[in-house]
Amino acid sequence: MKYNNNLPIYFSLAVVFGIIIGVSLNGNLSDMLTLNKNSSQEIKIKRLINFIENDYVDTINTESLLDGAITQMLGKLDPHSVYIPKENLQAVKESMQGNFVGIGVQFRMINDSITVIQPIKGGPSIKAGIKAGDRILIANKDTLFGKNIFSSRVPSYLKGEPNTIVALQIYRKSNDSLFKVDVTRGKVNIKSVDLAYMINDSVGYIKLDRFARNTYKEFKPALNTLIDNGMTDLVLDLRGNGGGFIDIANQIVDEFLENDKLIVFTKNNKNTIQKSFATSKGSFENGGLYVLIDENSASASEIVAGALQDNDKGTIIGRRSFGKGLVQIEMDLGDGSAVRLTTARYYTPTGRSIQKPYAKNGHENYYKDYQQRISNGELLNKDSIKVIDSLKFKTPKGKVVYGGGGIIPDIFVAIDTTSYISTFYFNTINNFAFDYVDNNRKSLEKWTINSFISDFDKDGAVFNSYLLNIEDRTKPSLKTKQVLNKYLKASIANTLFGNDGYYRIIHQQDKLLQKVLELELSN
Repeated sequence: MKYNNNLPIYFSLAVVFGIIIGVSLNGNLSDMLTLNKNSSQEIKIKRLINFIENDYVDTINTESLLDGAITQMLGKLDPHSVYIPKENLQAVKESMQGNFVGIGVQFRMINDSITVIQPIKGGPSIKAGIKAGDRILIANKDTLFGKNIFSSRVPSYLKGEPNTIVALQIYRKSNDSLFKVDVTRGKVNIKSVDLAYMINDSVGYIKLDRFARNTYKEFKPALNTLIDNGMTDLVLDLRGNGGGFIDIANQIVDEFLENDKLIVFTKNNKNTIQKSFATSKGSFENGGLYVLIDENSASASEIVAGALQDNDKGTIIGRRSFGKGLVQIEMDLGDGSAVRLTTARYYTPTGRSIQKPYAKNGHENYYKDYQQRISNGELLNKDSIKVIDSLKFKTPKGKVVYGGGGIIPDIFVAIDTTSYISTFYFNTINNFAFDYVDNNRKSLEKWTINSFISDFDKDGAVFNSYLLNIEDRTKPSLKTKQVLNKYLKASIANTLFGNDGYYRIIHQQDKLLQKVLELELSN
């Protein structure tokens, strides 16, 4: 953290806002912080603010100063107690709620033009007839092309209040046409279930991106469909899932655990314990289960994995999870901003705290944990995972599990270092894939997702075109070419079919899924 000449002011205002937060929440923190509105402390606070505003030698942006003060104050707590400025709050809420109000398109900036990658299913754009490849030139009276507009600014032109109209001017490359269309803004869902399909006749697969408000509503129909298709064993993929709402995680765990099984419990600063139990509603309590986790599976993902592991349900496969066992509550500060404050710790049914250690007054090492795992070899070798004997627990069937930071999988699978490609290859593949689809949309319409996966580019002509495109900049090795070929096909599939196409191709060489299939054959 950088220090500057304003540090004394920041420290003072940190105290100020530690008190002000307690007041503005209308008693939400009354058990943590008490303040008499007429106290000498408040008089002191008001005087300090007045002194700074009226007498400080330099011109001060009070709002920016106060934001910095709040951030510094929360920096003295745990790594997950954070301040959310008002300009960021809406985006955070949309991500957690799983929806936003807008026209509903996935887009990229292509040659200074907003290009629709795909209209979002069920969104207003599809109803208005907008197609993949369309260029959005004008929104209402705002010209959006040729201005070097940052991608982050584009949503401000397309989002808005429900039932308001955006007058768009569209260029459609496929038939070289220019036309106008009015799109009525509406609620657009952000998918939580990235993918759900049958890997084979008996094994189903569901990938969860997050635990948002709408996640269970997406998960349950996907689960039921797989059951109807003959699924006897499920792969629940939580890799890269950073968490979300605890109650949503509980609902998903409830589908797999018998009635009255403990899922998770939380403990606050008063040692008040709240327990969550499974109900009798679970529709896959007797099915086989594999849960995939990695170093980026956090929070609610760890609740799910920990609850299942501690109840001897299924098999956890992958690498040690992130280690976030703190519960946050979002609290409004009254000016459009908010604070996400840690109010409790959560524990798995055996009593494990999954929160990894952190130091107050500085969290630099906390966020370098990934690099530390690489350096100590943990991502390549299970024996490199450090465990603490004093944090040893046993499940009802006698399986040994450990607390102290993350969920350690039942079966370890090392990270696949061959699957990673450089930023250069990543960008060139994505650009080539989009251009290829954009220039060949009519001929590509014949492909279904299944025929594409099995038969596309068998002669390697498309991949060779990509290699020619980059040959003046690099010459990949034979091994690298094999990886690039897979990612190019997956990227083209992503442009054509979305996540379904992308992941089903990537999964063909997925080491964790290969491990699942090995276990299936041995059972």
